[in-house]
Amino acid sequence: MSGPQLVVTIDGPAGAGKSSVAKLLARRLDYRLLDTGAIYRAVALAAERGSIPWTDGAACAEIARTLDIRFAFVGDTNHVFLGEEDVSSAIRSPGISQGASQVSTHPPVRAALLDLQRRLAAGGGVVVEGRDTGTIVFPNARAKFFLTATAAERTRRRVAELAAAGTVVDYDVTLREIEERDARDASRDVAPMVPADDAVLVDSSTQTLEEVVAALAATVLARSRPN
Repeated sequence: MSGPQLVVTIDGPAGAGKSSVAKLLARRLDYRLLDTGAIYRAVALAAERGSIPWTDGAACAEIARTLDIRFAFVGDTNHVFLGEEDVSSAIRSPGISQGASQVSTHPPVRAALLDLQRRLAAGGGVVVEGRDTGTIVFPNARAKFFLTATAAERTRRRVAELAAAGTVVDYDVTLREIEERDARDASRDVAPMVPADDAVLVDSSTQTLEEVVAALAATVLARSRPN
């Protein structure tokens, strides 16, 4: 691939398809993949295991400062490790999802993880997935996308994803949780979930995964060409 290696950010709400799109886009571009949401989930998991309330910002920030996290592809899946333990499944439970949303509202936690995220993306050639990667973490990224879908579609995807993993959840309860999480994430004082001013808005509600990835890849390639 000619031209500079870019930092590509993919922001958006839960269930919009960020994980699937980011993984396929990274592989298509031969870029690394950084899931910033998984970092917050890992903090929530570590706090829960240490009997630390998610509302305790100072204690959660201490966990964040010493977080031993790494990402590695295992087959076609980007796995998350805390130390030597694969926590990829543990951090995806509905409870930890709610915990991640809570710990991410604490300014000390976000400050502690900001440098970590930027170090992991140093040099470009990375696709970064999260909720504020284009606005706060990488404001100067040259390729930013905000991926969304209707709440109903995102709920359908989440229910199907959990069912495939052997967990049956109620559709209406899941829809309510997603809507509540959207409202909380969009209205929080610290790093609210909003598109960056220069982000490309992508509604995946009626697009296939391949269509979304192809469109994003074309944009990244165009922006990476030398002027």
